[in-house]
Amino acid sequence: MGEILVLMESRQGEMRDVSLEMLTLASRLAAVSGERVTALVLASQAQAAHLTDQAAGYADSVLTLRKESFAVYQAGEYEEALAALINERRPGLTLAGHTAFGMDFMPRLASRLDLPLATDCLSLSMEGGRLTAVRQMYGGKINADVQLREAPGYLVTIRPGSGSFGAGQAEPGKVEVRDWSSDPVTAGRTFINYLETAGGGVDITQADILVSVGRGIGKPENIPLAEELARILGAELACSRPVADKNWLPKHRQVGTSGRTVKPKVYLALGISGAFQHQAGMKGSKTIIAINKDPKAPIFNIADYGVVGDLFQIVPALKDQMKAILKK
Repeated sequence: MGEILVLMESRQGEMRDVSLEMLTLASRLAAVSGERVTALVLASQAQAAHLTDQAAGYADSVLTLRKESFAVYQAGEYEEALAALINERRPGLTLAGHTAFGMDFMPRLASRLDLPLATDCLSLSMEGGRLTAVRQMYGGKINADVQLREAPGYLVTIRPGSGSFGAGQAEPGKVEVRDWSSDPVTAGRTFINYLETAGGGVDITQADILVSVGRGIGKPENIPLAEELARILGAELACSRPVADKNWLPKHRQVGTSGRTVKPKVYLALGISGAFQHQAGMKGSKTIIAINKDPKAPIFNIADYGVVGDLFQIVPALKDQMKAILKK
């Protein structure tokens, strides 16, 4: 393939974890096939140095395009820049995050360049000169190997949280910085500003221990059961999307692709089935403990410890045990 081009995604001047996850995945592919990994940074003058330094620790080289309109995500601007670079450099593989950004412009880019696109991928490999992607089907119950047609290049979006990243490499990659000039492109819309959900004074992304409740909690009157366990453990309370959608807990406590991404030391999942949208938000937790009465719940596929049983019997017993231990 020659080159793997990885689009770095940032938000409000800070690199997102999915960018470093993609670089780690690209490096593993390159170690087998001999390609070089290039991190592509689109940034304003003020953001460029900081974002470039972060990317350089994980890639063979960094190409930074500076333009003031790159200070925020603009669909048309990103598409134009990627199309020009792919036509210029002919990378064998171009990666972007399966985020609101990547899902927005990558399908249009694939159509424009007539290149095959695989979306929401968990991992990638090359077999017989063709790209094979791993994607989930049927709500995360099946992992499918999908082989793309032979092509001069491939476009792929990677699911956030499907991989991990370490401290980076000892020697930073080579950096090339260009001042990018092109006519403004809006694709029919223009970025106005970011709106952050009010956090209510609680940031679950910073918690060392999370007690998270799902649909299995049954009704809002049962939430205090989990709250008391969280208090005993010195944890914060979190939830899956169904709980937030029913307004049993506020949105800022939701974990998942449409909520927060968390990586606590301990993640205790109570009555959470573990759909892939939820897994993407907590898969990086150091230790995952799941309690669910359904032995086929997807959460058990990633749990370090699993208990098949009724949480309304297990949680009270767990509280009693923790109280006894803490008294010693």
